[in-house]
Amino acid sequence: MIFSMLGERSTAEIHRNENFKGVTKLKSDAKDGGDIAGGARKKLEKRLGRPIFSKKNFLQKAKNKKLIKFNI
Repeated sequence: MIFSMLGERSTAEIHRNENFKGVTKLKSDAKDGGDIAGGARKKLEKRLGRPIFSKKNFLQKAKNKKLIKFNI
């Protein structure tokens, strides 16, 4: 959860700092924000010497939950 929060906040700050509007630029900024969060996760895993996400702590997808599709 913390890494998704870091990715979201990074994306928002990048997009706000560059003062762009539009979905195309936001998608690019979201990729950059995700890269930042992913890099932080990998750095933590390297420091710990183990993965922080595993089959033991992975939540299964809810069976009755509907997913919303967005066409972007």
